Amino acid sequence: MRRKGGQAALLLAAALLAAGTAGGCKNTSYEPIEITAEEKSQETPASEAQAQSSQKETAVTKETAPVYTETEDTVYIAGDRVNVRTSGNLSGQVVATLSRGTALTRTGVGDGWSRVVYNGQECYVSNDYVTAKAPDNTQTADSEKAAEGKSTADSASGEAQAISLDPQWQYAGMAKITSGSALLYRAESNRKGIVVCVNAGHGTKGGSSVKTLCHPDGSAKVTGGTTQAGATTAVAVSSGMTFADGTPEHQVTLALALKLKEKLLIDGYDVLMIRETEDVQLDNVARTVIANNAADCHIALHWDSTESNKGAFYMSVPSNETYRNMEPVKSHWQQHNALGESLIAGLKSAGVKIFSGGSMEMDLTQTSYSTVPSIDIELGDKVSDHSASTLDTLASGLLAGINQYFGQ
Repeated sequence: MRRKGGQAALLLAAALLAAGTAGGCKNTSYEPIEITAEEKSQETPASEAQAQSSQKETAVTKETAPVYTETEDTVYIAGDRVNVRTSGNLSGQVVATLSRGTALTRTGVGDGWSRVVYNGQECYVSNDYVTAKAPDNTQTADSEKAAEGKSTADSASGEAQAISLDPQWQYAGMAKITSGSALLYRAESNRKGIVVCVNAGHGTKGGSSVKTLCHPDGSAKVTGGTTQAGATTAVAVSSGMTFADGTPEHQVTLALALKLKEKLLIDGYDVLMIRETEDVQLDNVARTVIANNAADCHIALHWDSTESNKGAFYMSVPSNETYRNMEPVKSHWQQHNALGESLIAGLKSAGVKIFSGGSMEMDLTQTSYSTVPSIDIELGDKVSDHSASTLDTLASGLLAGINQYFGQ
């Protein structure tokens, strides 16, 4: 009986195999494979396109295969305007911007990011902006850290986080001078969850001997300036002009940048400083790409090369149809101009002289590569006063403009 049963089984198996082969396996069915909750938690979230007007968390990490330790607790937002994203990295789309004290259920803790539930959706928020302690009306995120014995050195007088160019970032491959680093400072108190990039114009040794593409797509400039219209490449970083009293422009832009940094930190903004010394080895493309990925706006400080004490103005996006239809300009030019208008309004409120209508159209490398609100602000020209008191007034005006833009 065993022999007959074995033969019957073989015959049945052969028949099934023949049927499957004859049908090309089209009628073959398979049982679905169940994926456990643990396996799902280890899947890498899909990276989506960067939000056009995001406010970026100050923890800058390079995500490969994030692993989250399972947990289930309640955390609270520890910043005034904190982004919740679709994935645990700065490329994740912003789902919502939450206010201080908002409670969230946390389901996982990773390196730099927490996995949370928001409106029934799995989302992610920077660990720097959540706390397990329930907020009260006086406690701030930094006082909580101090109570826990943690360092609050990321203040105006403390250490900063170095931010280097990540070659995987969009447009990073188009930069030529990339060995330097920007510095990220965090406000000591009343943090707004907003990062302002302050770019002291010029200040890159050897920058004038290197060229980069004017536009990401290789097209020609549509306006003249330091580089003439029709050119497809421009100097990586120009040396800048010299004031009538012999002071190099790059020294004055740096002095203003340092004043503006202090005012921003006191007001609760986090600050990304492109440079704090005479030289930083980052060209204009590299500076812009770092700002795109680590800040919520990008403000480059300059003085014009004329000699008429013309006053302040910003470089607006040219009203050229071809240029405005080129990405990333197409998606962001209105934000650039809006930031410029706010800065001019702030400077005007501080009593700063404004040139003409406050703007001049210019095709710049900076705005051609920018994916966050970005502007080149000219604070005067060769014969303009650049004493310490004047720089302080300019910094106050710029702060007022930044507050206006972000609704602070």
